[in-house]
Amino acid sequence: MKDLQEKLQQRLKEREPEIIELRRYMHQHPELSFKEEKTAKFITDYYEGKDCLIKTNVGDGYGITIDIQGGLPGANLAIRADFDALPIQEDTPFPFASQNPGVMHACGHDGHTAYMMVLADTLIELKDELPGMIRVLHQPAEEIPPGGAIGMIEAGCLDGIDHVLGAHVMTNMTLGTIGYREGAIQTGRSTFKLKLQGRGGHGAAPHEANDTIVAAAHFITAVQTIVSRRIKPADTVTVTIGSFDGAGIPNIIKDSVSLSGDVRVMRESNLAVVEEQFKQILDGICQAFGLTYDLNYSSDYPVLMNDAALTEMTAKAFKEANIENVTDIFRCEPQTPSEDFAYYAKVKPSSFFYIGATKEGEEMFPHHHPKFQIDEECLLIAARAMGSAVLEYQFNGVK
Repeated sequence: MKDLQEKLQQRLKEREPEIIELRRYMHQHPELSFKEEKTAKFITDYYEGKDCLIKTNVGDGYGITIDIQGGLPGANLAIRADFDALPIQEDTPFPFASQNPGVMHACGHDGHTAYMMVLADTLIELKDELPGMIRVLHQPAEEIPPGGAIGMIEAGCLDGIDHVLGAHVMTNMTLGTIGYREGAIQTGRSTFKLKLQGRGGHGAAPHEANDTIVAAAHFITAVQTIVSRRIKPADTVTVTIGSFDGAGIPNIIKDSVSLSGDVRVMRESNLAVVEEQFKQILDGICQAFGLTYDLNYSSDYPVLMNDAALTEMTAKAFKEANIENVTDIFRCEPQTPSEDFAYYAKVKPSSFFYIGATKEGEEMFPHHHPKFQIDEECLLIAARAMGSAVLEYQFNGVK
């Protein structure tokens, strides 16, 4: 395997300009979740004529699977990359900035797809020397619940698969670092939309109205006590009110206001705890202020759980591959955003790891920011890291 590992690493290095070119093209042509028709065609066209099995329109979006059948018997591994963008107006100086107004690759999914395409093609070239089968999951719609993973799974993308690997470039990690961790690694999430309905009136006669803005203010304050008084202090839970729509004029009492927000937890059972307490507080506030309400509350992404044995294997692979320009491979802290890779992990033992994407000393912009940028050196590191894990898995398996 050592000779094959060196061959794979060298071929990926030679193809780094291709990875960057693919990434920049996709960055210029982003598409929103469940609307990635042209991106899916771009990906599919790349594989046409190559010695692999291509399936398109997998799931309820534009999912694509690429099967690479090795020449030797072995286990079956899936490796996943997402390709949707976000409804954000890009604010960067790059010549390859988004050409689609109001849409931007502000999370790195263009980079995920670019490195995965070249890695997959390189594995196709080497497939006669590989054991087992590798299935590439090109997944749409990671950003918008219910996400693209569910539909792909229901369409059979994990049929016959033993384990799943995924990775994410991270601007909050330094270029040259690779982070891994077993167990709960990213939060589960619920989202809610709430409309409070009261009785409007004139500011000079508040006794004739039921003031929804005052009630909503009480609710926002009270709902924060869920975290401080109903959750174990050691558990990670957040309740965020991200939108409060109560716009009006100064002397009119609003008859209704709308709120929306989300809940994040690192322990799956806390999703139910927060929902129960949220509704209990809401009922009490509305009863006290004489209001009614309309609530849409849904749990969308589960907690992402990394399989311990598979994660140990990937960390071993990274370290033994001696990947050029990798300065640190470390057990990272859990990441507080949510990720629909979690659905794969609920079906098959899986592991999700992180590639540092900001050069030390450079300004860092967080994911989903209009100025979001990655240092493109991270893409070769991602390809080499994933490639090393693939070879370790196919030849030695999970201990």
